Amino acid sequence: MKLLAEGLWIFVLFSFLGWMVHCVWQSVKEKRLVNAGFLTLPFMPSIGTGFVLLFVFLSRYENIFMLFFASALLLTLSKYFAARMFDRAFGFKWKAYADSKYKLNKYVSIWEPFVYGMAGVLAVRLAFVPVHWLASLMPLWAAVLIPAVAAALIIADAVISCVTVVKLRKNLKQMADISKLLENGEEQVSDEALRSEYERRMLESSRFRLRLIRAFPDMESFDYEKQLANLQAHHNLVRERNNAVYEKRIERKEDRPFAYGLSFSKLFWLFVIGSFFGTVLETFWAFFAEGHFEMRVGWVLGPFIPVYGVGAVAITLCLYKLHSKSDVIVYIASAVIGATFEYLCSYFQEKFLGTISWDYSDTPFNIDGRTNLMFALIWGFLGLVWLRNLYPFISNLIERIPKKAGKIITLIFCVFMTLNGLLSIAAINRWHERAESIPPKTVVGQFCDAVFTDDYMKFIYPHMGNKDTFAEERRQKAEKAEKKRQMKEEERRKAEQTTKPAAH
Repeated sequence: MKLLAEGLWIFVLFSFLGWMVHCVWQSVKEKRLVNAGFLTLPFMPSIGTGFVLLFVFLSRYENIFMLFFASALLLTLSKYFAARMFDRAFGFKWKAYADSKYKLNKYVSIWEPFVYGMAGVLAVRLAFVPVHWLASLMPLWAAVLIPAVAAALIIADAVISCVTVVKLRKNLKQMADISKLLENGEEQVSDEALRSEYERRMLESSRFRLRLIRAFPDMESFDYEKQLANLQAHHNLVRERNNAVYEKRIERKEDRPFAYGLSFSKLFWLFVIGSFFGTVLETFWAFFAEGHFEMRVGWVLGPFIPVYGVGAVAITLCLYKLHSKSDVIVYIASAVIGATFEYLCSYFQEKFLGTISWDYSDTPFNIDGRTNLMFALIWGFLGLVWLRNLYPFISNLIERIPKKAGKIITLIFCVFMTLNGLLSIAAINRWHERAESIPPKTVVGQFCDAVFTDDYMKFIYPHMGNKDTFAEERRQKAEKAEKKRQMKEEERRKAEQTTKPAAH
């Protein structure tokens, strides 16, 4: 069962990592955000399957050169045969290497085996170790169930995507048949009716079908090349019109403002602004919901809570394409993304920093005390307001910054926020070391002791503690709740005893 758990985790994690690396590479290459996966979910199961094969067959290799060549051979062959079988089964070629100088039968470029070999060495020697550690942290049933559910979702998504491809091919065939009728001039059907039917077929595209066309702009059809080109051109035109409604589109680069589109500069300033508004929101929440003023920040310098900043960036990237969808879809997507993000932030903070900043164990419908239903609903509301109202307004303000000044200010703030984050980690670490009477070992530690004293840290992090502290607080809360329950039970018994003689 342990091997099964590790294999499932490797499949899920490397499917996600493969998708992420592929999307980053394509985004950098095309200078725009690209979701280049075959599935709707952020996974590439072909890559996950390849690394599961590495785990099964090559995880015991000691010789690094043998591991390199074996990994290159195994991953290249699995990619080649999977791509060839898939293309022949559905009649499409998803990525063409026909224009490349260096290719292997138009399915694998010649540099890919080298990349696969390096990836195999890094995976077997480094990446499989934390996967084993992650699986060993959980109970066996959880270590199997969690990745199994994720794998089931990936498989379901793959089935839906395959059905979508079949329907796309069927639609292209019908468009090709209509084109033949128009060319032959069939008398029983008017040209106008045929053109209307052709246009209807071109417009008849589900969300999954349009996503495939957008994700694979260089997709080729073996049998219906002309019809697919018409469908792609129509989809690109519609997409540009839809995006122009939400955010202006400027073709000429020299006319584009500072931080145009979803560039790094735009996302960075969304992070800074979201981090600041997170502090404002938490301060108002403490004052109005809990009845007292309290400083709540995430970093030691400035009013910034980076969780909110990263959340703003994540929600923008995930929901940007949903601006034309209904408020219900946006709300649900925001709630799921926000709750998942909050859970992951709490988990990694505890595992890597050894601290906990919030605990919802005593609230209803919570998940490991890291998030709960109430805050998921709040995240849904915040995401809806962000997408509909705040993002277009803030995006327009950012783009009004002069280009030259914007680049200089962005560079300065990048350096400041990076150092602020590193300094915050060092200050938190020294805070806990001082509690254990551990003296500073570096100049940075001495600086943290002099500037970020215990009183200062307690002021800016009033709710931060370690796992033991929160466990003790949970125990005390449970004891108080039990005493309160016992007192009520005792009062109920006394009331019953008082009323018994009168009833008699």
